[in-house]
Amino acid sequence: MLPRKNLVDELLAQRKRSLTEADLIESVKVLLIRDETQRQAIKQRLNDGGEQDSNSFIFDYLESDRIFHVDQIKAVCVDYRLRFLNSNRFKGQVPEEAVSKIRSLEKQHNTTLSGFKIAAPSKLFKLDNYDDPLLFTPIGNGYYYLIHKWGNDISGWRKLLVRPFRDFGSFLFFLILVSVMLTFMISEGALGTADVSVMRLICFLFIFKGVCGISLYYCFWKGKNFNTAIWNSDYYNH
Repeated sequence: MLPRKNLVDELLAQRKRSLTEADLIESVKVLLIRDETQRQAIKQRLNDGGEQDSNSFIFDYLESDRIFHVDQIKAVCVDYRLRFLNSNRFKGQVPEEAVSKIRSLEKQHNTTLSGFKIAAPSKLFKLDNYDDPLLFTPIGNGYYYLIHKWGNDISGWRKLLVRPFRDFGSFLFFLILVSVMLTFMISEGALGTADVSVMRLICFLFIFKGVCGISLYYCFWKGKNFNTAIWNSDYYNH
């Protein structure tokens, strides 16, 4: 009766017949050095940024649920007050997993990727003075390929909280809403004996004027701008 075989022992026996342990270690060492060199080159391209508009991809290997047009990216950035900027602007460390995915894509498509962009909150970027992430690379014709997402999912409340800063119309509506709420917080007794509706309208106009003044002062002081203006701006206060 033939004895049972350990497959690991069989593999080791095959390896001994094909090459020595020293040759094996040297071969693996060369592969690791080559891979690390390529990974460092990818990190350098991420740090360098660049305005490349397209990369060479093999269409059949692309995943359709990772392809997004710049208009779709802009819509999400505006909704959540995010920036979509070159990767060299990113403050944080791009995770090794993202580098691995870039390396895997480059091998699969037999290409060298560049022109990386990241969508994240403003605080995660190094911004210029005018005086949080998704890693993309361009495909071409305004389309981008999503390579990697890291960190926590963005809060669902963020879209609601930044809604007033989406554009001028949203900001104006927010100020009117706040003014109306403050107006109706005034009791009828404080409005005197005159017509209540007229007095509320007068109070609303004064409150609205005050709210607008305070808001505009704050926006100019902090250098704030609307989501539609900052989503792809390199500047802190633009």
